[in-house]
Amino acid sequence: MGKRGLKRTIRKLYRALRSRKGQSLVEYSLILALIAIVAITVLRGLGKHVNNTLSSINANLP
Repeated sequence: MGKRGLKRTIRKLYRALRSRKGQSLVEYSLILALIAIVAITVLRGLGKHVNNTLSSINANLP
């Protein structure tokens, strides 16, 4: 990519970040990050419970 292509790409990114679409993209990214954090937290809690249940089942098998 030459200097002209790089400048064009930087200009496009700058316009995207300044436009409302860019704001929406940032908002959706933040929402997605929050959902991911909540999902990881919930799965960690459930993982311990599921592990304990499977360990209990395994201990009771002949």
